[in-house]
Amino acid sequence: MAVGANQNILFHRDARNFLLGKKKTENNHSREPQRVRNELCFRRIKIANKTRVAKDFWRIEFVGSDLKGFNSPGFDDHVKLFFPDPKTGALNLPQVTSEGVVWKDGVRPLARDYTPLAFDTENTLTLDFYIHQGGVASDWAEHARLGQELVIGGPRGSVIVPDDYLFQLYICDETGLPAFKRRKPAIKADQLHLFAYTNESTGRDYLGDLTGIDVSWLGSGMMHSDNLGILIGALDKVSLPTDDYFIWLTGEGETVKMLSDYFTQRRGCDEAFVRAVAYWHHK
Repeated sequence: MAVGANQNILFHRDARNFLLGKKKTENNHSREPQRVRNELCFRRIKIANKTRVAKDFWRIEFVGSDLKGFNSPGFDDHVKLFFPDPKTGALNLPQVTSEGVVWKDGVRPLARDYTPLAFDTENTLTLDFYIHQGGVASDWAEHARLGQELVIGGPRGSVIVPDDYLFQLYICDETGLPAFKRRKPAIKADQLHLFAYTNESTGRDYLGDLTGIDVSWLGSGMMHSDNLGILIGALDKVSLPTDDYFIWLTGEGETVKMLSDYFTQRRGCDEAFVRAVAYWHHK
């Protein structure tokens, strides 16, 4: 599905650098990721298909007429999934009022954020659920059956990130792999690095073709701040350009914060091009 990063280059590097330099002279912010807002909307969807992927993920396809008008322009967008009451099975759509979101009887159901892997622009939304112990969404996906319903909200906002930065670096664990998988086919970069806190077998099975990507497999369950020294040592050996780069950091909150500080403070990166998002936190 993916084409190697170097195979996707449309311009000779020197010519491209010239063009990008010209762009920056005309508008210094033209290369920054752009934030957009989407209309807040809640949708009822139901399971149409469920498949085990790379042993550690459930891929679930949802359908529903409510998906008309659904839009997810950012590769790491998230929708909020609202789960049925575990005792009653009740699942109610909220009302969006001028004063905010109002849930029936004032009860807000359990919810988790997930990245849309794919949408067919009509009525089929695909999400991948990483399987792990003690996760609300993971447990639901494990036992989900065809025809079961969920309510989703969003994506409320999106970050549109150019796909042709010359240098791109991504760090994530399994929770971020769906976003990287979505991003991968569109990337056009001279240098593309992925540091993945997952086992190599899972990562390769899940992501597929990795031609043109410099990948480091860091092991599943190893994304802890006290393990960061090994990754920092590897990152210290990576030569960062002074411009036309993009760095994406996701996963465990404290680790993501420390990595963001490493790139912006220690390596002098512009925070506008370092996107750091906590996907989960240690309890």
